[in-house]
Amino acid sequence: MAEKKVDRRTLKTQRAIKEALAELIAEKEIRHITVQELSDLADVHRVTFYKHYYDIYDVYEQLEREILSDLGVLILDFHKRPVEDFDLQLVDYIADNPKIFKMIFSPHNTGELKHKFSNMVDGVFRLIQYEKNGIDFKDSRLDYLAACWSSSSIEVLSKWVQSDFAQPKEFIFKILLEVDEHLEKLLLV
Repeated sequence: MAEKKVDRRTLKTQRAIKEALAELIAEKEIRHITVQELSDLADVHRVTFYKHYYDIYDVYEQLEREILSDLGVLILDFHKRPVEDFDLQLVDYIADNPKIFKMIFSPHNTGELKHKFSNMVDGVFRLIQYEKNGIDFKDSRLDYLAACWSSSSIEVLSKWVQSDFAQPKEFIFKILLEVDEHLEKLLLV
């Protein structure tokens, strides 16, 4: 069965609605966002909104799935590259999607997406240690150091995003590399 092709106008409209939602969640809780407010910001009619989505939460769920899918692809792709490339790709991805990450790190967001993102980063650290150093996933020490690494990385990225990307991405990349290097030394002690 052939897959139905979505036209560019539909994709453009959906992208505008998702970006508008991300922008609004960076400013206030999702439960306080109206379809009219979202439609106005996205510059689409309410009828157009309902043509694509059931409600605000439907938009959020689809946006969350897309973000996690993109991050999953980035993580899966890291196997083919040095560890430093993962940090660089992650920083580039965040820099290319500022509205999305302002939403993720917003105090108005529920924190669920940030938690899922953190779990993905935690998993990357564990995978790196397993592949690079042969450390067992069930190693208790790895549990704690993976939590430390993911928390440190997420907080560096969060500070960068919340500062409205005040530092160049090269600076953030170097900070993440320093975190990687220090935790790597701790793990091998």
